Amino acid sequence: MSSSDVARQLGAHPLSLSGHVGFDSLPDQLVNKSTCQGFCFNILCIGKTTTVSLQPGLSPCCLSHSVSLCVCPPPGETGIGKSTLMDTLFNTNFENCESSHFEPQVKLRAQTYDLQESNVKLRLTVVNTVGFGDQMNKQDSYQPVVDYIDRQYETYLQEELKIKRSLHNYHDSRLHACLYFISPSGHSLKSLDLLTMKKLDSKVNIIPVIAKADTISKSELHKFKLKIMSELVSNGVQIYQFPLDDETVAKVNTTMNGHLPFAVVGSTEEMMVGNKMVKARQYPWGVVQVENENHCDFVKLREMLICVNMEDLREQTHTRHYELYRRCKLEEIGFRDTDPESKPVSLQQTYEAKRTEFLGELQRREEEMRQLFVQRVKEKEAELKDAERGLQGRFEQLKRLHAEERGALEEKRRVLEEEQSSFSKRRAAAQLLQAQNLNANGKKDKDRKNSGFM
Repeated sequence: MSSSDVARQLGAHPLSLSGHVGFDSLPDQLVNKSTCQGFCFNILCIGKTTTVSLQPGLSPCCLSHSVSLCVCPPPGETGIGKSTLMDTLFNTNFENCESSHFEPQVKLRAQTYDLQESNVKLRLTVVNTVGFGDQMNKQDSYQPVVDYIDRQYETYLQEELKIKRSLHNYHDSRLHACLYFISPSGHSLKSLDLLTMKKLDSKVNIIPVIAKADTISKSELHKFKLKIMSELVSNGVQIYQFPLDDETVAKVNTTMNGHLPFAVVGSTEEMMVGNKMVKARQYPWGVVQVENENHCDFVKLREMLICVNMEDLREQTHTRHYELYRRCKLEEIGFRDTDPESKPVSLQQTYEAKRTEFLGELQRREEEMRQLFVQRVKEKEAELKDAERGLQGRFEQLKRLHAEERGALEEKRRVLEEEQSSFSKRRAAAQLLQAQNLNANGKKDKDRKNSGFM
């Protein structure tokens, strides 16, 4: 669609200028401003550790289908070549820390570097997935990566929603590209690779690469590429496609889309080949030149990733992946562009509607809590009354038992007092009788004594 067609759709009237005005310098102004501010680019490197190695003495250029590969890793080989490839891509030596491949969980390690080429400044962030694929549960491998990407989007969204924003000097940590390193097995993608790419394809631009491509023959490599693309399509994995809307790069991007996934070799070592120094890897059977397109796709990857489509990757991240996250997040909160009748809704209307809905929900919950409180109070009062009646009945019962026991004790006391009175009377009568008997006996003894003297 031409600019005049766009102008007509917008209701604008095209006019011709009778002389020079000066706004044709706007592209130059934009370039100068962008160059002054600098650029940022963030790459996620993800891939499982590989142990595939080439049989000593065999050249990848001459291997046939009947030649097998040795799966025993040479001494010291533990990685899939992510760090080496990044060093080769940007022609520098990044700070690479040794990490164990027996991590209990995946750790994402982000390192930021300030690079400069000519007068262009680039803030590059490389994010490595340490321990990816070492877990028994596949979800434990990809979920930390998904969470990390979402955190970067959430951080940018929070900054964007601030009243006082500072996006002009904000360090954008959103990931613009994901280099997914595929182990050069020559067979098919692992289930972990398919599952991870499926989870990430709506969040980041995925560019699959076959790592250590010098460990597989050309014929096997071609079949492996076709197998990978077939599996990605059949499983609905959306990888990044180089754009075709720009006529200046449409032709080369169309060609490069047919070369995906790129088969790459990385090396920072330089050696003399012919009359010039080149980056290469030395083997007993010969030399693999990193920048030789007959040996690997490193040059294609570098051209597509950095020289041609870096700005499109940044734009796709903002306009596609971040917008999808932002839209889902705002819809989750309750914001909409249109009402149920498909009429436009302003932010103020949405806010007022959400405020009214929130207040209504708050009042409803308050009423529910009040009713619940009243019900609980009534239930408690009924429980207390039942307990009170039970206690009153128990009290009356104890009172009756007490009265009965008291009456019984009073009766026993009366009987005891009567017995005591009767006993006292009998005792007094006995004592009186005893006294009378003593007096009678004494009188008899006295009479006997008197009769004896006579």
